[in-house]
Amino acid sequence: MDVGEKLKEARLAKDISLDSLQEKTKIQKRYLVAIEEGNFNILPGKFYTRAFIKEYASAVGINPDELMTDHKEELPPTEEENVQYSRIQRTRKESKSDKESRSSSIIPTVTVILLIIAIIAVAIFFLRQSSSSNEGDPVDDNNTESSTIITDSDENGNNNGNDAAADDSEDNNNDEGTEDEEQEAEENEDVSVEVVEEGTGSSPTSVLEISNVSDEAVLTLESSDPELNSWLDVTGGDDESLFSGNFDEEASPLEIDISGEASVLLNIGNSSAVTISVDGTDIEYPTSAIHQRLELQIGN
Repeated sequence: MDVGEKLKEARLAKDISLDSLQEKTKIQKRYLVAIEEGNFNILPGKFYTRAFIKEYASAVGINPDELMTDHKEELPPTEEENVQYSRIQRTRKESKSDKESRSSSIIPTVTVILLIIAIIAVAIFFLRQSSSSNEGDPVDDNNTESSTIITDSDENGNNNGNDAAADDSEDNNNDEGTEDEEQEAEENEDVSVEVVEEGTGSSPTSVLEISNVSDEAVLTLESSDPELNSWLDVTGGDDESLFSGNFDEEASPLEIDISGEASVLLNIGNSSAVTISVDGTDIEYPTSAIHQRLELQIGN
């Protein structure tokens, strides 16, 4: 008995219809029929053939690993199962590069600051020299005393006025700075991502809570490797299909309007070939499995 007949027999034994199986596995009905009939050439590719068969087996109560081992000769080989992709490592490398770049950019800034300090010091030195020279000239004592009184009076008046003006200006600047900082903090509030439930197994289903999204929230999916592609299914509320089919570099980036959606379900055949973000914030995969399902619970 070949693998397709074995899966079909298990499905019929459990009295599961193809429509019910499609709803449970999120695999299109025509692909399920192709698996049962052994028409693997209809499936999107070698990787999806093996992934769909494993999903089918799990849904009808058959151990997928034992099934793949028993029918190894019937199934098309694939090298894509060994693909490992860690976006966390990539992020760390980029972060290290950014730090090195910032360190190198600080050097010219420090040089300019030191040059400005040197110019100010030279200017103060010459001003003091000029002041000392003026003090050495003979001056009439009476005129000096009168000038001193007038100068002291003017300085007191001007200083009081300048101090008051400076205080008012400082208060206004503080108020404006506080308002600007509050406004900037509101504008720069990032989307928050929290893993509520981490899935397990070869095809895990994980639940993520996405908060602080905008009123015009956008889900963006991009191809991470031009040599890899993936099978992708995106479903919104009321089981509304937002996208379903092959996803590769030509289809990237894919932007989907998710405003008004309470939750979005992603079924990704090859997670290493797809990156996900909401309103520009990257969504990390909770596990390293190749085939993953993510339920995004959207909140403001």
